[in-house]
Amino acid sequence: MMRRREFITLLGGAAIWPSAARAQQPAMPVIAFLGSGASLVAPRLHAFRQGLKDFGYVEGENVAMEARWAQGQFDRLPDLAAELVRFGVAVIVTTGLGSALAAKSATSTVPIVFVGADNPVRFGLVASFNRPGGNATGLNLLTSELTPKRLELVRQLLPRTAKVAVLINPNSPEVAPQLADVQSASRAAGQPILILNVSKESDFDTAFAALAPNRADALLVTNDAFFFNRLDQIVAMAAHHAVPTIYDRREYVAAGGLISYGPNYVDAYRQAGIYAGRILKGEKPNDLPVVQATKFELVLNLRTAKKLGLEVPDRLLALADEVIE
Repeated sequence: MMRRREFITLLGGAAIWPSAARAQQPAMPVIAFLGSGASLVAPRLHAFRQGLKDFGYVEGENVAMEARWAQGQFDRLPDLAAELVRFGVAVIVTTGLGSALAAKSATSTVPIVFVGADNPVRFGLVASFNRPGGNATGLNLLTSELTPKRLELVRQLLPRTAKVAVLINPNSPEVAPQLADVQSASRAAGQPILILNVSKESDFDTAFAALAPNRADALLVTNDAFFFNRLDQIVAMAAHHAVPTIYDRREYVAAGGLISYGPNYVDAYRQAGIYAGRILKGEKPNDLPVVQATKFELVLNLRTAKKLGLEVPDRLLALADEVIE
């Protein structure tokens, strides 16, 4: 099981390059990470490096890496993206829709490899999946599009579920498609939902306090960097309020959450490393089709289920890719 604190920030994260370094092109190509979160989980970084290595690139030998993290402050992304462009990086790897849009606005020439931008065509990142048509390509992880499956899993785990609360960050660049997908899935399933808006620390207490009076039987946490940066806090509050909660990625479950269903991020970052390596070798983003996620993982924490007094159906256990006992 992954350690709860197993995170890594690349090369000091938000550090500023010395003026002498900014005044000249890097001695070796630099791959930059841009994200709305606070760091990159270690196994994902390792997978990215493995993808790069497939094309002969090894960090510190013939390629350098830098990172800029917005710490959940989405309004910082444009400035961070512009800073990377000024430095002359060879490739920008973005995590999430907000950082991809910021990078795309900052440059039309520096290649961009995005990871996790749901429906990149709808948001103008690419012209089409097969022919991106510009300086960006990457991986569509279908994160918000998996909402119907997550609601279905909640009903399998809690057959008598009457209402599901949904934690949403109204400041997120992805809030519109997230809301649309949640509402569409709830209508299709005839599943009442309760939207809980959380965009700052003080909102968490209010949101969780609203569960009982609104008779919410379960909670769904949407994909958001602000939430992921506070996964320990969210998992602890879900335990305190004894609310069965489903998440979009396994790190929550490894930290004590109940259940998660989402794309295999390790596989996605290895693919991102492959694309970065191909671009460094001279290929153009326009010639690299957007990859649709095909590997998804269901993770269950039986210890948490027991604490909540839940009996996990055998069928769900059989479907799980990982069971934490």
